[in-house]
Amino acid sequence: MSFRKPKNRKEICYPFIYESALTCDYEIHTDELCSLVGMALATLPEGFDDVREDLETLHPKIYHLNGSVRGKTAIFEEDLEWLHARYDYYNELSRGRINRFVLPRGPVGVMALHQCRTGSKKTVRLLHRLDESGVTFEPELPRFANLLANFFFVLTVYIKMKLDVEEVEFVSLSY
Repeated sequence: MSFRKPKNRKEICYPFIYESALTCDYEIHTDELCSLVGMALATLPEGFDDVREDLETLHPKIYHLNGSVRGKTAIFEEDLEWLHARYDYYNELSRGRINRFVLPRGPVGVMALHQCRTGSKKTVRLLHRLDESGVTFEPELPRFANLLANFFFVLTVYIKMKLDVEEVEFVSLSY
């Protein structure tokens, strides 16, 4: 079978879906990450207004991250400064809670944030692959994506602490 671009626009889910470039894969992935943030918002436990407000601020920034490779850069130093401040806020509130490697567990809202965390790591990897392939973009993008992964992790720690959910240590047999 020959895989061809359909003539009917209703049969095309994304304008760039038939590109062979990694740019399309990056855009589809960051679209998924944006959906995962929406899932995290939908499953966030009650009583976490600070987290909800931050996720609502962050949510559109994921689509800005999405479009910043093919289009104009829409992630700026100010976005990094904001995310650093929010990371520091939750990290300080949960200081001392984690001092080892833990298994990704918890209530549904926490697990949605773990999916966001791993999705952010995939974003970093795709940005690295794009860079290797010669695609140019601003250095704020991988910095933001890396920080995003760490931010989502610290949110899981904070929420589990507030819900009194125990962290389960993971001891590797490999390292």
